[in-house]
Amino acid sequence: MSTFRDTVLGACIALSTAAFAAPASAQNFYAGKTITFIAGSAPGGGYDQLARLVSRHLGKHIPGEPSIVVQNMPAAGSLVAANLLYNSSPRDGTFIGLLQRGMLLAKLTMGNQVQFDLGKFNWLGSLNSETAVSLAMATSPVQTTKDLFEKELVVGGETNVDPEITPLLYNNLLGTKFKIVNGYNGTTEIGLAMERGEVQGIGDWSWSSLKVQHADWLRDKKVRVLLQGALIKNPELPDVPEAMSFAKGDLERRTLQLFFTQKTAARPMLAPPGVPADRMAMLRDGFVAMGKDADFLADAAKSNLEVGIISSAEVEKAIGLITSAAPEVTARYVSALGNR
Repeated sequence: MSTFRDTVLGACIALSTAAFAAPASAQNFYAGKTITFIAGSAPGGGYDQLARLVSRHLGKHIPGEPSIVVQNMPAAGSLVAANLLYNSSPRDGTFIGLLQRGMLLAKLTMGNQVQFDLGKFNWLGSLNSETAVSLAMATSPVQTTKDLFEKELVVGGETNVDPEITPLLYNNLLGTKFKIVNGYNGTTEIGLAMERGEVQGIGDWSWSSLKVQHADWLRDKKVRVLLQGALIKNPELPDVPEAMSFAKGDLERRTLQLFFTQKTAARPMLAPPGVPADRMAMLRDGFVAMGKDADFLADAAKSNLEVGIISSAEVEKAIGLITSAAPEVTARYVSALGNR
């Protein structure tokens, strides 16, 4: 049976790569070593939980079985983490990272702050694809999708990350009336702010995280799911309208497609440029093997985390679609985010 992840990946042309067999001399590199795993997110959120899940399982699938230590680096929505991995970290295969997907489009809006070339990173793959959902608390004045276009909804934001970027795009490309309150450090904090009444909702929460972290919200109808955002409609949300269906015109629709392309590589894992090919082969092979490991899958289920491994080739295809976007589309994307 086709899964949502399979359908999403069908939106990108499949790539095939030849397996790279590491020479025997390389097999011993990781023995006794520690891999530093930079998590470009705050403790407690979905990215952090996934990083810690990976840290418990990836090492046993890499020859030499290195230990893996997570280091959180959430500043600027993973920008500091991405810059460090590209410019400062060792290029010997002992540093890897999990970035917030906003970094895939950061060059368009963050300019000189972005000190990396997206196409030169070594991609391990992605831990899953995502659907963005916009939520309103049941106590808010916004109760329907139609209300989003007629009434103000105060939502919690995180600067330069999807909870801020997605509702900004919706306001400018669709005509919604989100009012974004920044200053929160991740969806965990925004969720608490929603429960305390500080904000009325959120413009973008990953469906895979929401449905396990706040199953009670959905069960007890504490929130309304008003919009979904992805390249392909999520079959788990048959009654939730797709954001792209409200695009004001063709350019706005293509701009949203560019933004949603990053969600096909929603939890991207990478290594710095310049890592020797044999070590990257071990890391990539280990990543794929981990995704099939029954212990890893059981741990993910126990931790209420949804995983669906996406290969490095598939991530690289998504990166290619982003970096080759038409100038008028990237210009519209930048202009849509200009009023902050």
